[in-house]
Amino acid sequence: MSTTTTDRRPAEALRRVLERPLASYQLVLGASALLVGLGLVMVLSASSVLAFRSGGNSYAIVMKQGLFALLGLAGAYTALKLPLSALRKLAVPLLVVVVALMLLTLVPGIGVEVGGNRNWLPLAAGFRLQPSEFAKLAIIIWIAAMYANRQKALHGRRSTHTMLMPIVPVAGSVAGLVVLQKDLGTALVLFAVIFGLLWAVGLPRKLVAAGAALLGVALVLLVATAPHRVDRLFNFIDPLSDPDRTGYQAIHSMMALATGGFWGVGLGGSRQKWGALPNAHTDFILSVVGEELGLFGTLIVLVLFVVLTVAGVRIALRTRDPFAHYLAVGITVWISVQAAINIGMVLGLLPVIGITLPLMSYGGSSLLVTMTALGLLARCALTEPGAERALSTRRTARRKQAAVR
Repeated sequence: MSTTTTDRRPAEALRRVLERPLASYQLVLGASALLVGLGLVMVLSASSVLAFRSGGNSYAIVMKQGLFALLGLAGAYTALKLPLSALRKLAVPLLVVVVALMLLTLVPGIGVEVGGNRNWLPLAAGFRLQPSEFAKLAIIIWIAAMYANRQKALHGRRSTHTMLMPIVPVAGSVAGLVVLQKDLGTALVLFAVIFGLLWAVGLPRKLVAAGAALLGVALVLLVATAPHRVDRLFNFIDPLSDPDRTGYQAIHSMMALATGGFWGVGLGGSRQKWGALPNAHTDFILSVVGEELGLFGTLIVLVLFVVLTVAGVRIALRTRDPFAHYLAVGITVWISVQAAINIGMVLGLLPVIGITLPLMSYGGSSLLVTMTALGLLARCALTEPGAERALSTRRTARRKQAAVR
């Protein structure tokens, strides 16, 4: 048997797997489940010391995360079963509700400021809601519904006007509200989603480039007018210039990754989580992964996010439903960009801007809305040719087997 024939076998097997009607559906559900499961384990490990010091219960933080994981599972299941036609009708009400909640965060006495960002609303039993997290999904659903309803107009004489109005003013205003909340990380993700959908709908590259340039200028102004952001930017260039203040977090993140080596120091064995690394269970959860599970564990996380991104692109390219197409594009851009920013921040490739790693970092609002969004992405996967029928056939076969037993 020739070496060439042997080398072709894995590639051919992979191609056959990806050609199955339910491939994208299974990739989304499988990668999401693994990330959520690994995230709960790592939140427990990274937060146990902090939770014990603050309340005497090492499991307090992970129990809250577990509760939101259950809510997220319910949200994902609901999204998976919800007809896309019904979701299109809910696009405007969802956006209105989310914007109203975001406005409440700016009202004195109602909104709560955490870590310099005024983007929280207090709930009962010590829980808080972050409406800006829900804004990501609400914006994607609304833009997808707008474009799906305008398919004929998008190819007409005024196609550029149809692509831009009122999408850019409305979505830009929502992103502007996030900026007013001083949450630059979430605002960046929202802007990325808006540009991603404008590119997907076919906006001329010159206009996309011009918009990106204007956004770049706006970001420079936002950074220049905030002393703490200027400090973070200069610290990113040289973290060792201020190791005890602005460079502290970045340095200890790199120390955690360096200590882990290839296999890590073992689950639960992190030293940085004992107080040396701030936000170890939130923004810098990947640093703890790198320390405890090593490069091997870190690569697994990266591969799972790549799988989600590839699956999302496949769904967007293969579906024949315009609403599902734009929905898949928006969700894929959101999760992949947010993951890339967080990973770049942890690795020292980007400035520290305070943004969580989807599905893995501690944060109830983020986990709930991200799991719901991935349920929608899996629902979009069922609009691929033959997917719905294949799933129905599989369910029928299982019922018959259960009846025989």
